[in-house]
Formats: sequence, C-alpha cells, structure tokens
Amino acid sequence: MPKTTIAAIAAAVLSLAASAAQAQALSVPNPAPQARLLTVALTTQTGAMRASRLIGSTVYDVQNRNIGSVKDIVFDGEGKIQAVVIDVGAFLGVGGKYVAVNLDEIKADNDRLTLNRSKEQLQAARSYQLDNRQ
Repeated sequence: MPKTTIAAIAAAVLSLAASAAQAQALSVPNPAPQARLLTVALTTQTGAMRASRLIGSTVYDVQNRNIGSVKDIVFDGEGKIQAVVIDVGAFLGVGGKYVAVNLDEIKADNDRLTLNRSKEQLQAARSYQLDNRQ
C-alpha cells in the first residue's frame, strides 16, 4: 500500500475516534459536584449558641429586666449572621416591634440572654421589618 493511502486511512480512523469520543462526552451528563464535609466538633462546644435555643428565648437587660424575646436570626448571602431580631414592647402579642441587634451584643450568662441596653433604648430604636417572603 502506498504511504499516502496509509496516511489517509490513519487520518480517517483518528477522525472517527475523535468524533465518537466527542459524541460520548456530549451524551454523558456532568457528574454531580462533590459535597464538601466540614471539619467540626461532634458536640456543641462551650460558649456556642444553637439557633433553636436562641429563637424564642427571653432577653434581659443588665438590671435583670425582661426586654423581649428573640424572634428570628437573619443571615446574609454568605451564611453569616447579619442580625438577631428581638421582639420588644409587646404585651400578650400586641403593641410590640422588632429591633435588630448584632449577635456579639447578646451575651449568654447562666442560660440567660442579656443585652447591654435597656428596654426603653430598644423601644426608641428604629424598627426592623421582617420580610415574610423569604
């Protein structure tokens, strides 16, 4: 066989193999992304707060007066806590408003949440509007 014929056959075989590989690559869906496992402790650490225990908890001021209760926790788009929303001034669920504070302002002492602000300061603070769509 002449060299040109062998070269032409080899080129045709390579072309068919490349086409078959390309078709196979198009028909196989991309594998699901691998889940990343976080390296965390297997128990709640000392000083850590769980959201399930935080929401609904009563918040006290430094004079041990009931300020209100934690209504919700707001996260930003990156999953970091943006604000803790406290329901202040309500009596039997009427007349209160929501106020947002930073998580680092709330201290957990002896299974109680305390905030270094008075109820009057929180009632005078700007209201926080919870968006119920999210």
